[in-house]
Formats: sequence, C-alpha cells, structure tokens
Amino acid sequence: MSSVPVRSSAPGKVILFGEHAVVYGQPAIAVPITQVKATATIESAPGGSGLTIVASDLDERFTLAKAPQNDPLAATAQVTLTHLAIPEPDAILTIQSTIPIASGMGSGAAVSTALVCALAKFLGQPLEPKEASELVYEVEKIHHGTPSGIDNTVVAYEKPIYFVRGKPVERLTVSKPFTLLIADTGNPSPTGKIVGRVRRNREREPAHYDALFDQIGDVADEARRAIESGDVEALGPLMDENHELLIELGVSSSFLDDLVETARLAGALGAKLSGAGQGGNMIALVEDDFADQVAEALRDADAARLIQTKVS
Repeated sequence: MSSVPVRSSAPGKVILFGEHAVVYGQPAIAVPITQVKATATIESAPGGSGLTIVASDLDERFTLAKAPQNDPLAATAQVTLTHLAIPEPDAILTIQSTIPIASGMGSGAAVSTALVCALAKFLGQPLEPKEASELVYEVEKIHHGTPSGIDNTVVAYEKPIYFVRGKPVERLTVSKPFTLLIADTGNPSPTGKIVGRVRRNREREPAHYDALFDQIGDVADEARRAIESGDVEALGPLMDENHELLIELGVSSSFLDDLVETARLAGALGAKLSGAGQGGNMIALVEDDFADQVAEALRDADAARLIQTKVS
C-alpha cells in the first residue's frame, strides 16, 4: 500500500462511427479526447476509517460501507477490491472530472477507469489497460444496462480503436491526423434509456433495424480504410451518411440536426451526432483553416460548449 498520494487520470472519448449498431455486433470507431479528463487521487487515512469516497463535482462524500445503493463509484471500488482480493483500505479517494455528464463523451467510463487504476496502484497492484477495461465494463452495466464495451475500451487504452463486441481490441493506425470540433447541445443524453428504446424498436421490426445496423457497420469499415490510408477527405461524406442512418434509427434530435447542418454550411467536411443521441454532442470534421469559422457558426447556433481536438 502506498504511503504517498497516488493519482490516475482517464480521458473522455467520442465515437466517430458505429454507435448503436456496435451493440449488435457491428464495428465502431472511437477516439480518446484528452482535452477533458477524470482524475482520481487516493491517500492514506487513519486506521479503522475504511475507504472514503469523495466526489468533488457532485458534492458527495461517503464511506464504502455506507455508500448509496447501486452507487457507481462504490461499485467500481468494490469490483476492484474483489478482483485484487484485497481488503478495504483505510484511505480517502477523491474523484474530479472535467468531462460533461450524459454528453456521450464517456464520463462514466473515464471516472471508473481513473478510480480503478488509482486504487489498484495505491494497493501495489497496477493494472494493464485490458484488465482495467474489463473491470470498468462491469460498472458500465450500472450506467447503461447493456453497454457495448466501447467506452471502457477506448478510455482505458487511450488510443483510437476499431471495436467489435466480443472480439480483441484493434488499435487504429491514423495515417494522416485530422481535426474534429465537438459541439455540446447542453442537453443530457441518457444512454441507457436510448439504447433500451432502440432495442425495443428492433424487437418490433428486426429486419428493418438489422438492415440499418448492417449499413452503419459498412460505413464504419469504409471509415477505417480511409483513416488507415490517410484519405481524410473521404471521412466527411461517411460521417454525413452515418448521421442520416442514425436519424432513421430515431436517435437524433432537431437541435443535433441543426448543429450538423450548421457545421456543414460553415465549411465542415462532414458532421454527425456522436454517442447515444437525443442530446449530448455532435462532431464535425474540419480543415484547420476553417476550424475557427465552423466553431463560430456553432457558437452562433447555441452550442453550449466546443472542444477542438486533433486525432492522430
């Protein structure tokens, strides 16, 4: 057990291609967003005090023994202790995050990953990304019900990935870096509810929804080829196509559609919603010379927050 404070952090993420279809075995592409992150800091506490969890951003403080029922932070700590087969330590674990909650940027997975890695490191058993990802996936089930596993994977590995549920993670080779603008609608995107709604719709119309999932998967595969060959220009139309398919799935919103159209008219090469939809974020592929122009247009269209990132 460490005698000095230990800290771990984990980035946010966005899904470039393949959301929703990835739950049904289709491929998806996701990238980490390092401009926002979750950080967990853990330090020793007096003997017999147990593990105290402090969620600074939520103004919460509780001991593991008296944690609220189904609390994801407590669940993450307990899953980690069980996995390591180590008793609850006397320590204070503080969580902070700059990742918007319920925005499609992997806030829950990042917080859990930072917590898992900090606690394991504090206990003298640091985890490899694969191990951390598997532990966080168990907690993701609390957040999202039937998660695909993509959030915990891209956040834990902190690399662009090509992901197919149930198959080994493949790191994506980005031959030519490209720039994304991420625009937050300011409206929450309740992933579990939206994923559940899509699942119920698919149960009613399996042929229709499976055909949409197949098309989304085909777009993700085309995007992978474009990214690995350095054909950035081809990504824009593929993003546009993916967004239209997500509209047909019923997971977009008028505000997301407006932001997507605003970005395109301002000079973006392509744009789409990212994540579960209904609220959360949209992403736009931009040339560096036009990034400021597109960003200004998105602000004028009432985007709540903007992040510019380079994918490499």
